Amino acid sequence: MTTFNKRAYGFAIVKSINSNYNADFSGAPRTLPSGKIYATDKALKYTIRHFIKDVHPEEKVFYYKRLNDEMNPLSLDHAYTTVFPEHKDLDAKKKDTKSIVIKDILSCIDIRLFGSTFAKKAKGGNIALSIHGPVQINHGVNIWYEGNIFAEQITSPFNSKEDSLNEQTTIGRQQKLEEGHYVHHFSINPKNLEEVASHGQEGTQTLSQNDIDLLKEGLRKGATYYDSAAKAGTENEILFYVELVENSKLVLPNFTEMVKITESKEGGKRYFDLADVKAELGKFNNEISKCEIYYNLQTTVVENMPDNCEVNNL
Repeated sequence: MTTFNKRAYGFAIVKSINSNYNADFSGAPRTLPSGKIYATDKALKYTIRHFIKDVHPEEKVFYYKRLNDEMNPLSLDHAYTTVFPEHKDLDAKKKDTKSIVIKDILSCIDIRLFGSTFAKKAKGGNIALSIHGPVQINHGVNIWYEGNIFAEQITSPFNSKEDSLNEQTTIGRQQKLEEGHYVHHFSINPKNLEEVASHGQEGTQTLSQNDIDLLKEGLRKGATYYDSAAKAGTENEILFYVELVENSKLVLPNFTEMVKITESKEGGKRYFDLADVKAELGKFNNEISKCEIYYNLQTTVVENMPDNCEVNNL
């Protein structure tokens, strides 16, 4: 499998129409103290994990809810022994135990991509690892000019009390965002895995080109694929990806504030202006080996595209 050894940057935009892409614990779309609506990096990572787990079952995804026979979530220890049953009796005092665990968890694509803070109980003590993921994703910020949140009352067909004389059914409430366009900036640095992978047993996996291809597929399709009552109307909108030449030390700034969106000009389409992104990348043409953009050509218009950027349908 081809090793991926270049640095890359980009952004993914998730559209949310009459939907709730990422709720807080009150059930409302998340807001910053300023009132601006945002989503955590975990929301986007979850859609990628879910997509890969379902669409590419040959890949191991570790950080995903698993249930026991009583329909309760597994602990981290039980999840590890479920995924790696051959290593359920690890001894923390043995010299090669950590190298076994490193090889195991780096066989999981989500840990190769996003890293892990891993602490597992074992005979003779605990096994703790901290893996700095190559793929770092920022919180997504809504760049739409409005942030209208509305609430709906919903009813259940069931009695709200354990009382045969009670005439009321259960009343609930759900909150959604009228329209949002969340921009998540991301960066990829394969070197983040090098040191920890070097301490794994022979055959320990590092970041591969296939991992990056699956990541990009998840960034293009994962939010759309994950369909639930709350997230119906949440879809992937744009993926922008810039790959640097090998051995480049260039550090690109966060793209979030460089992306502009305007109201529809025709046919209900949304127009995105990448003039600031184009100007920034234009300073470093010799450092860039690849520029790609993916979006729905029927519903989205991208203006001021960076030079030599390959355009693909989402």
